[in-house]
Amino acid sequence: MYTVVVLALPDVIAFDMATPIETFGRVRLPDGRPGYRLVVAGHEQSIQAGPLRLAIDEGLDALERADLIVVPGRNDPLQSSPPTVLAALRAAAERETRIASICVGAFTLAEAGLLDGRDATTHWLAADQFASRHPAVRLNPDVLYTDNGNILTSAGAASGLDLCLYIVQRDYGTAVAADAARLAVAPLHRPGGQAQYIVRNRATYRTTTLEQALSWIEANAHRDVVLADIAAAAGMSVRTLTRRFKDETGQSPMQWVSGVRIRHAQELLETTDHTIDRIAAQTGFPTTSNFRAQFGQVLGVTPGAYRKVFRPQVSRT
Repeated sequence: MYTVVVLALPDVIAFDMATPIETFGRVRLPDGRPGYRLVVAGHEQSIQAGPLRLAIDEGLDALERADLIVVPGRNDPLQSSPPTVLAALRAAAERETRIASICVGAFTLAEAGLLDGRDATTHWLAADQFASRHPAVRLNPDVLYTDNGNILTSAGAASGLDLCLYIVQRDYGTAVAADAARLAVAPLHRPGGQAQYIVRNRATYRTTTLEQALSWIEANAHRDVVLADIAAAAGMSVRTLTRRFKDETGQSPMQWVSGVRIRHAQELLETTDHTIDRIAAQTGFPTTSNFRAQFGQVLGVTPGAYRKVFRPQVSRT
């Protein structure tokens, strides 16, 4: 039996903390024995988790007995973690204890220096903040989870369940993990990654000098747009436009156009029964094959698979 210690920090996200408790706590081996022993530990005897007040029975010394430490996210991932917590995580890493983060719990692992030079992920909405704050980490916001051996991270919210099921499979094999997935009424492996959940090139994106250009793209991305059109709408040269896009968005103007088209296509896949061919034409892609290729490259799934996830057919009686 493995001992799992869930780290409860002040302002913890209750969902992130409950996910490993429920997933690992309900794992049963073929002979009926539990697969995991669950412990909740922290550096304070009670903490606030949103509207909940939680009593914590175990201190940080519980981490010394752990086979796996799970670090949930906090509502404000930018707040500093207590030095005693960071020291306890570093000591656990030196013992080669497995440590996994849920959602923005990756900020805590990065603050402890456990992710430098490693692959990691976190909630897509916090990815820019994470990359800016921790440039030594190889951040990949498109995946559901990463595995560096003893250090693992998961993306936002429900991807914590994906990571927990992955760990169960790693510990006890596919059959036990499949039973855990059935109990959670969840797939053992979800197709694609976090990429399909990211809202790309949002209409509300704010920059210093590109507001006019972004508004024009939002309204005209379905047309046959070329770089000179965007420059004219922005009132600047192509060279200046390209430089400012790179500086302020990290993308080229045409990459931004493609992202807007994909977001518009996602909206149509979610809200209409239009054919894939029609959606490709409506959103500005030159051909359906080009649309399928770009959509799959960016989101990791086909347009049809995306529609099945985000526009499911609900049985009605």
